[in-house]
Parts: sequence; C-alpha cells; structure tokens
Amino acid sequence: MAKEKTRGQKQILEENKSTINFYLLMSTISMALYLLLMMFVFNESFTLLNQILSCLSGLVFGSCLATMKFMARPVFSSSGSLLDGGLDLNMKDGFSEHLKDLVILTTLTQILSIVSNYFWFLWLFAPSRGMYLLWVNFIGPWIFAPPPEIDEGAQEREDKKQRKLDRRMRRVQ
Repeated sequence: MAKEKTRGQKQILEENKSTINFYLLMSTISMALYLLLMMFVFNESFTLLNQILSCLSGLVFGSCLATMKFMARPVFSSSGSLLDGGLDLNMKDGFSEHLKDLVILTTLTQILSIVSNYFWFLWLFAPSRGMYLLWVNFIGPWIFAPPPEIDEGAQEREDKKQRKLDRRMRRVQ
C-alpha cells in the first residue's frame, strides 16, 4: 500500500473553506427553491406541518454548518501567520463526514418533498444510521467483548482459596 500524501495547513485551510462554501451553497439553494415553490406555486399545500418541517431542515442546515465551521476554525499567531488550519473536514471516516451526509440527506429530502410530503420520511434514515453506528462502534463491541483474562498468579490464588474453602466445608460437616 502506498503512503497517503500529507497536506500542509494552508491547503487544509483552503479545502475547509471550499467545503463549507459548497455545503452552504447547497443548503441555501435547496431551502430557497423549496420555499419559493411552496409559497408561490403550491401554496395551498404549504400547511403548518410543511412550515414546521422546513424550519427543522433550516435548523439542521444551520447546526451542521456551524459545527463544521467550529471544527475548521484556524489558529493564527500574533504576527498573523497560520499555526493550525483546523480539523480536516475532508478526512475519511471523520465526524465531518456524518455532518456532510446529514446536509445531503436533508437537501434531498427537502427537494423531493416538493413532489410529495411522504418524502419527509426519508429523514428517518438519519436516526437509524446513528443507531447503527452506535451499535457497531460502541454497544455491540461492549456487549460481545470476551471476558478479561485472569493472569496465572491470580488463577492459582483463586484455586488455593477454593481448596481452602472446600476443606473448611468438609470440617464443618
């Protein structure tokens, strides 16, 4: 296997900025398209439930993007030079991947819900994926972990205690 190339802090900073801008643009276009079409074209089907769900999707967009911005916050020295470009948002298997997936899922759900309100049920993939990741990474390994091995010295002491207890029980009988 070839070693993965390392990237400098400036490159990470620039890639983080472009990633955040891409997902901000995606969420803004999706929200604007949904609201414009629902308010002006399909206004008779823009019920209170749709309004609440569009507010929730706005909250999801805002919280995901704010979290990504927080994670990618750069650190500069007092002279203005870049010390740290922040966490890499494009790192494989990182937390930011889950945030990006949630933005994509919300965008897809919101755009498809223009056609039918039943597409809002696609949002249920997010908690089911979260439960799957929780099971695979934390709960499952914890439940099915093999018992800790007892060292030989401790095993001998346990055997000795058991023999001593057996002798006492025989004397009492």
